[in-house]
Amino acid sequence: MREINFDGLVGPSHNYAGLSFGNLAATSNAGSVSAPRAAALQGIAKMRRMLDLGLSQGLLVPHDRPAAAWLRELGFPGDDDAVLAAAWAQDPILLGNVCSASAMWAANAATVSPAPDSGDGRCHLSVANLSTMLHRSIEHPQIARQLRLAFGDAAHFTVHDALPAALGDEGAANHMRLTRQHGARGIELFVYGERSAAGFPARQNRTASAAVVRRHGLDPADVLLVQQSVAAIAAGAFHNDVVAVANETVLFAHEQAFEDPAAVLAFIRARLPEAVIVEVPAARVSLEAAIKSYLFNSQLVTLPDGTMALIVPSECQETPEVWAWLQELLAGNGPIRRVEVLTLRESMRNGGGPACLRLRVVVDEAAHAAIDPRFLLDPARCDLLAALVERHWPETIAPADLGNPALWQQCRTARAALLDTLGFAPGEV
Repeated sequence: MREINFDGLVGPSHNYAGLSFGNLAATSNAGSVSAPRAAALQGIAKMRRMLDLGLSQGLLVPHDRPAAAWLRELGFPGDDDAVLAAAWAQDPILLGNVCSASAMWAANAATVSPAPDSGDGRCHLSVANLSTMLHRSIEHPQIARQLRLAFGDAAHFTVHDALPAALGDEGAANHMRLTRQHGARGIELFVYGERSAAGFPARQNRTASAAVVRRHGLDPADVLLVQQSVAAIAAGAFHNDVVAVANETVLFAHEQAFEDPAAVLAFIRARLPEAVIVEVPAARVSLEAAIKSYLFNSQLVTLPDGTMALIVPSECQETPEVWAWLQELLAGNGPIRRVEVLTLRESMRNGGGPACLRLRVVVDEAAHAAIDPRFLLDPARCDLLAALVERHWPETIAPADLGNPALWQQCRTARAALLDTLGFAPGEV
């Protein structure tokens, strides 16, 4: 079995509206001028590098933005431009919400349990409702549509609708799986939160996590519901994947990632004795440095030769305490043998690193063959995407540009060109 990373392509409306309370990068850059073209090209370069490393790579497409149809449901009348103009005049913040390109954070699209773990031997995907933040709460219908196209073969996949909005669920960003190897039965950790002393919301509800466990038919003995550290949320770790990541036998986590770390480690060691816990001490890397650099929002991947690599953003290299710790990690005899540094500056400024951009799906050869090929990438398709982005994506977006009809049209044209290039019919995704 293999793991495929499905990355969200940064959409043409990528901007810094600062909508995500609790996400320090996003709020600190609010009001800045964004660079959608550079952001998308950086994301494509990441996908290309994963292919170069011998890994399988997929793609999820940007959502239809600005979301005029959603505004129409709120009572704004007229055609799309009239609706958007009225929203800009009456409630610019609301318009900012429907212009968000946040669907690029594919780790929030769904929670995925591969076939070896599930009760019916199929890969299960539960679409996340993303109900905590308004701009994200409108995403799940389009997420479900894409996932049902990509994973439509019922012999191999089951795609579940989003849970009720009252049960906040933010997908794979709060989920980890450990196993001897991708194709073996694994254990799954579902991380939920409680509101921090700083008032930042916990994005993942415990009841939502428990519901996903039942939906996927997981053995309760192989599942642990884990409370995220209140201190981590207060420091700006709005999702678990900002302070911890797992891959096969390795858990890579900050010392302050979990409210009860001893219970987490005991469960892992009891269920998977060969697991290796790589815990970064707070005395060496503070929570603040970990969150600023997105050290744990790196991708931890198994390369074709069986060794593991950590795919980190360049901010890790620029944060002295983080880079010094990584050099010691590589000098040791641990399971992580390689560190790859990527530039993702534009998406990092909006609050997400390499791991936020991808949804991991483990499949066998038959299931891989059943995936809609329009969602799979190779180097030639990366070239097509890069050329298309160069032609159609805005170079910059300033806050005042969100009210410009020319930008709305450019975003529509860019997405239409993308869908046509990938072979999707209008309205299909």
